[in-house]
Amino acid sequence: MEALGRLVHPVAIADAVYVNLKNYGGVTFSCYLAGAAGDTYTLTEAKDAAGTGAQVLATITRYHTSNGVGGVWTLNTQAAASTVVTTAVTAQNGMVVEVEQAELSDTYKYVKLTSTGAGLVHAILRDLVVQRKPANLASPVV
Repeated sequence: MEALGRLVHPVAIADAVYVNLKNYGGVTFSCYLAGAAGDTYTLTEAKDAAGTGAQVLATITRYHTSNGVGGVWTLNTQAAASTVVTTAVTAQNGMVVEVEQAELSDTYKYVKLTSTGAGLVHAILRDLVVQRKPANLASPVV
């Protein structure tokens, strides 16, 4: 069986899109903004895809940065926050942050990561509770 549907369920365009973690152990957000411009990414949780009860999720303590095109990944640590700020250097064009389902507040199932700039955000849902063939995967954004 392929990784798609067994290990991962990607959402290619996920900037400011709520993804449902109900059937997943967590999500890896992979972000990129070219041109050494820097960006701010904000993590939000909600009870549904419409954003009911939306609130920032201040659980980010670790994230990784790189040039985004195969460069070395650098671990960055911070006090728990709902934002990741990348600086205007090429070595931080790419950013990856992971969110575990267990980090969400009670009754919350959805998370989104929003770029305040023009950064691309991809969501890679992982640790599928129910494995399916790719054609049978339910949309995680409804």
